[in-house]
Amino acid sequence: MTDGIYAVILAGGSGTRFWPLSREESPKQLLRLLSGRTMLEETVARAERVAGLAEVMVVTTKSQAAGVRMLKFDNVRLVTEPSARNTAPAIGLAAADISRRDPEGVMLVMPADHFISNVEGFKEAVEDAVEMARKGYLVTFGIKPRFPETGYGYIQGGETIHGEVRKVLRFAEKPDRETAEAYLREGNYYWNSGIFCWKAGTILEELGAHQPEISGVLAQDKVTAEAYGKAPSISIDYAVMEKTARAVVLPVDFGWSDVGSWSALDEVLERDENGNIFQGNIVDVESANTSVIGHQRVVATVGLRDMVVVETPDAVLVCPKDRAQEVKRVVDILRARNAEECVTHLTVERPWGSYTVLERAPRYQIKRLMVHPGAKLSLQMHHHRSEHWVVVAGTARVTRGDEVLEIHTNESTYIPMSTKHRLENPGKIPLHVIEVQNGDYLAEDDIVRYEDIYNRDKEA
Repeated sequence: MTDGIYAVILAGGSGTRFWPLSREESPKQLLRLLSGRTMLEETVARAERVAGLAEVMVVTTKSQAAGVRMLKFDNVRLVTEPSARNTAPAIGLAAADISRRDPEGVMLVMPADHFISNVEGFKEAVEDAVEMARKGYLVTFGIKPRFPETGYGYIQGGETIHGEVRKVLRFAEKPDRETAEAYLREGNYYWNSGIFCWKAGTILEELGAHQPEISGVLAQDKVTAEAYGKAPSISIDYAVMEKTARAVVLPVDFGWSDVGSWSALDEVLERDENGNIFQGNIVDVESANTSVIGHQRVVATVGLRDMVVVETPDAVLVCPKDRAQEVKRVVDILRARNAEECVTHLTVERPWGSYTVLERAPRYQIKRLMVHPGAKLSLQMHHHRSEHWVVVAGTARVTRGDEVLEIHTNESTYIPMSTKHRLENPGKIPLHVIEVQNGDYLAEDDIVRYEDIYNRDKEA
């Protein structure tokens, strides 16, 4: 298709404000916060309803690509950034790909982790935006503000160009309360949604005019990881939208929220008669306007007011709702400590199944592995650890050096250090294995892959 619409979904964010549920390896867009589907799946489904759609493209980082692939989308093109460089290089990477295949292609750019309640209203707004994009404008969707929000940036609209579309006068940073109230009174300020629409060729021209360092990288026949890593890390707002003369704002009201913190769940999830949100095995006595999210244990609360409580198997968050934005400070502290709790969960999903860390110590680690029927781990080797495998359910086929063994329930095997090995499930029920690791270094990056049916890097 030429002159088609390409939905470009940016799925590289970390979502630190949703810790402890969100981690570096399982960010906000891969969480099932609002329904049985991940936020990325919800965004893809919404994009697929746009009239004239040629393709859905998901742009993510190399470190998060495996998590996106595990969602097993049909007819979604995956573009992987060699490294995270903010939204301007990511959008440019997608635009360059689209422009080569469809020089007149129109991009609908949107984050992977937003909520929109009125999908029909969204579709109608996209049609208006596409019309303006085909005329050479860079369209940003401005949300008509419902209250004086201080957590969003604002867009000031100027003269009307067509219908409700207005020239952009300026982008305003997150205001204080008094300024936000003044914006509402003036009536020509809109929340900055981070949703855009433009022709791929147009945004490439503007990147060339305002960000030649990014444009130079994108102009290469093959964008190398080294070159991309040297591109400026900058948002599309700062890189282009605040500098271009082509920016226009389309005021919209389709039930949008960026779901930016735990307190934002109040806007998008149903609450009980006392204003509470309870998920999981929760026992509550007389709390009000409180969100309690549990996953493994019973969580009991008594008399809480305006609080957030989130329980995961390895971490618990408790904070007032009005300080929920500060959860990212907790993540910063954990990152400074090199703590695993900001990187990954105890249970980690993999293409072949999952593993759960049961116990960690300086020279040993115990895991529970679950392997789907017919699935297999990579043929691999570890330099610094040996492994004992005990089958507790199902049958395992084990490659150990030149041997291939079948290990049944209540049987075990030993994998010496520096030995090529593979675990697979030849049966029709899930395989469960207890793995005991011993060695000087037990981190996940001590893996050399020789063969992998999921096309992961040989060096983990």
